[in-house]
Amino acid sequence: MSRASPLPRLPWGRPSVKAVVTAGLFVTMLWNLKCFINSSNTSGEAPKHTKPLVVLVWEWPSDQVPNISGDICRELYGIEGCWLTMEQRLLHQADVVVFHHTRLQQGRDKLPQEKPPGQNWVWVSLESPTNTKALAGWKQTFNWVMTYRRDSDIFIPYGKLVPNQSATMNIPTKTNLVSWVISNYHRTQKRAEVYKNLSRYLHVNIYGKANRNPLCKDCLLPTTSKSKFYLAFENSIHRDYITEKLWRNSLMAGTVPVVLGPARANYERFIPADSFIHVDDFSSLAELATFLKTMNSSRYQQFFAWQKKYSVKLYADWRERICTICAMYPSLPQGRVYPDLESWFNT
Repeated sequence: MSRASPLPRLPWGRPSVKAVVTAGLFVTMLWNLKCFINSSNTSGEAPKHTKPLVVLVWEWPSDQVPNISGDICRELYGIEGCWLTMEQRLLHQADVVVFHHTRLQQGRDKLPQEKPPGQNWVWVSLESPTNTKALAGWKQTFNWVMTYRRDSDIFIPYGKLVPNQSATMNIPTKTNLVSWVISNYHRTQKRAEVYKNLSRYLHVNIYGKANRNPLCKDCLLPTTSKSKFYLAFENSIHRDYITEKLWRNSLMAGTVPVVLGPARANYERFIPADSFIHVDDFSSLAELATFLKTMNSSRYQQFFAWQKKYSVKLYADWRERICTICAMYPSLPQGRVYPDLESWFNT
């Protein structure tokens, strides 16, 4: 049997006018679709990668360098198509290069001598502006920033609440009223002034190097969990600067945080309004002390209602933070450079 012609033919063997018009419309439609797809790739978003994204960490952020060999992002965090390396010789193969601020404080000699075309550089810091030195001069250098600030290109908080369906509360047994773990105590800090005045009205159990009473890594949570309240006092006051003092030392430990940091409204972007006590909620520290000392059991338990819906997730592994770059890469802005890093960070 002979094969049917793709278009209906007139008696003398040529396609009909209707068939030719139909075919032309079909080809035009395909062409327009191709143009649409191509144009969508030039809208400022990252091009789709058919090969793994190479992320070069110029110097590891912490002193202890973990194993990053193999497909570590997929194995640990389910992030596919991401290859981490510290091999500086692979600079020209890298799509992204990550620079931690503490490694750059000596100046530009810590940077590569050249930047390959199309490569994106990421500036990383978990410190507040108060504790970030040598920021001046970093102009027209970095494409993206990765910090604890919510307006960062890559947002890396110290922790967060994640949904959980346990519908239960776990309040550890309490043996004292208030505790505080402090390693670096400076009298000029606001937290030192607040503690000094608060301690006139109630006793605070103090742990950490500053009080020559350090806690081992596995001792911290069992110790702070015995207190009804924990002083989650930040070392400096900045927008979104909410550290492990809240997430680990208090919420994860099962104690109520008394916070000193950004405004209450800022905290409420991260945690429920009824899960913490803010120093600024009171007209005086004497009033705060009275509130803590006279709180009844029923009122105290209300601070743990969040546990019925959420649990605490800590971000403590730099591998997870850096793998996050790959997860966000398709939506990150392309071709942008921060004109003045110091100006942005101090805003």
